[in-house]
Amino acid sequence: MAKPEIHTLKEGNRYFLLGNHAIARGALEAGLNLASAYPGTPSSEIIEALASSARELGFYAEWSVNEKVALEVAIGASYSGLRCLTAMKHVGVNVALDALATLAYTGVPGALVLVSADDPGAHSSQNEQDNRILARFTKIFCLEPYDAQSAMDYTIKAFEISEKFSIPVMLRTTTRINHARGDVLAGVLPKSGMKPEFKKNFSRYVCIPANARLLHRELNKKLEAMESYASESTLNNIRLNGSYGIITSGVSRNYVREAIDALGAEVSLLELGITNPFPKQLVKRFLYKIDRILVVEELEPFIEEQVETLAGDIEVSGKNILPRDGEFNVEIVKNAVAGFLSLKIERVKREDISPVPRPPVLCPGCGHRALYHALKKITEKKIYSGDIGCYTLGALEPLKTMDTCLCMGSSLGIAQGFYHAGVEEDIIALIGDSTFFHAGIPSLLNAVYNRANILLIIMDNRTTAMTGHQPNPGMGVTALGTKTVAVDLEELVKALKVDFVARVKPGDLEASIEIIKNAIDMPGVRVIIAEEPCALMGRKLGLWKTPPEVAREKCEGYLCRGCRAS
Repeated sequence: MAKPEIHTLKEGNRYFLLGNHAIARGALEAGLNLASAYPGTPSSEIIEALASSARELGFYAEWSVNEKVALEVAIGASYSGLRCLTAMKHVGVNVALDALATLAYTGVPGALVLVSADDPGAHSSQNEQDNRILARFTKIFCLEPYDAQSAMDYTIKAFEISEKFSIPVMLRTTTRINHARGDVLAGVLPKSGMKPEFKKNFSRYVCIPANARLLHRELNKKLEAMESYASESTLNNIRLNGSYGIITSGVSRNYVREAIDALGAEVSLLELGITNPFPKQLVKRFLYKIDRILVVEELEPFIEEQVETLAGDIEVSGKNILPRDGEFNVEIVKNAVAGFLSLKIERVKREDISPVPRPPVLCPGCGHRALYHALKKITEKKIYSGDIGCYTLGALEPLKTMDTCLCMGSSLGIAQGFYHAGVEEDIIALIGDSTFFHAGIPSLLNAVYNRANILLIIMDNRTTAMTGHQPNPGMGVTALGTKTVAVDLEELVKALKVDFVARVKPGDLEASIEIIKNAIDMPGVRVIIAEEPCALMGRKLGLWKTPPEVAREKCEGYLCRGCRAS
């Protein structure tokens, strides 16, 4: 798919935009100066869209090696008075949290918007964490758009709020916002005339304990003004219609409206666009008119728990009748609203509307398949410590060559834990090239330093495949398409003083088996770099002169189509 040139959209015209592209357009209309990110579904399309507009509009965009670095790049530019956006999936905020937890103390003289793309239902993630909690923990604003138009509008407003209060703002989206399309009205693209200037301020930007204590006190005072702003913001919406009330936010706003219309119900509605700082005064005014409250929000009872502290004798319902996991839909919300209002309807169970399962599989011709086949030919007593990427699909049938998968870079650390625990099996860590650059390097250094007896296989497919083939430091090209240094994985791991390193081509099965078998029998920290370009990229770039085909007469499982190889 061609990257959208969102800077070419005409002012006053309407476009059917992906939520992520609407966010990117909003950043442009806010006068963006710098954008940084690490690829992570469902956020990746934001920076892709911005990068395609960067040269034309004269701002900078990059794919960073991980989310912490991405945030810190944005911090440096915002310290210089510029307007910056950094985007990441929800678990990426965990990686960036070290910087984010102190950033509200220092504040940002420019503007900094952090897009946290949460994933209810865990469509492409290892957990369903709710990052509104991190916004509250770090004492920053949290805005929750509910469709494509609001995704653009809220992005623009997020920059305004960040500049007004000199504080980072979290734009908290979910998969249904990021990857749904909607009607969006394009606005004006401003001319960027901002010049960077860093004004040194020791007491603000050098967070030693003496400064941090004072900065925290200032932040707590600022929170009062932030909360007052949240209560008066037009991003929130009240509709009074009876003594029963519903409070909701984000994509759930759409489900609630549809449910109310379908039921023909008379119910008051408070829709929150700002969920942190919690708009207490607004909620109090709403509660004054209400006898019973239902809070409709996906995942954690973030709003519900705060409403309960304000409700007094008013009955508050929420997670007692709505699930605390997974995505909502209209039927789930309609059932809950009907129960709350004591309306009798024909209920549709969750499983009755679930689509037929179609789990993802590794692509036909993928080099990871060959590597996993080689591993199964060699080792019997083994533990496969896996990682995050498309190669994680090797955990599924028919390959079944992954025993753990926790988070980015965890394969190496967990493998070392197995070794130091004294397990008897051979320990093999599996990690992709982009994930290794992201979080594997410190862990490999730790293995060398603490003398762990493990084998690491870096599965180098020359791209960041799972999230859409974004470039990484091993490819020699940046997000803007600029040629740069291509980091050589073999040189890199040798510099870390590993005991053994070798390259293999998984398609050469016999040679791969021999090298892996020898490496398993060696002591120390051993690294094998399994090089095979991503099957999809190989076709596109013409790297496959003779594309691989299934040998039907040799494939025992061909008729079962378990690997979708045909």
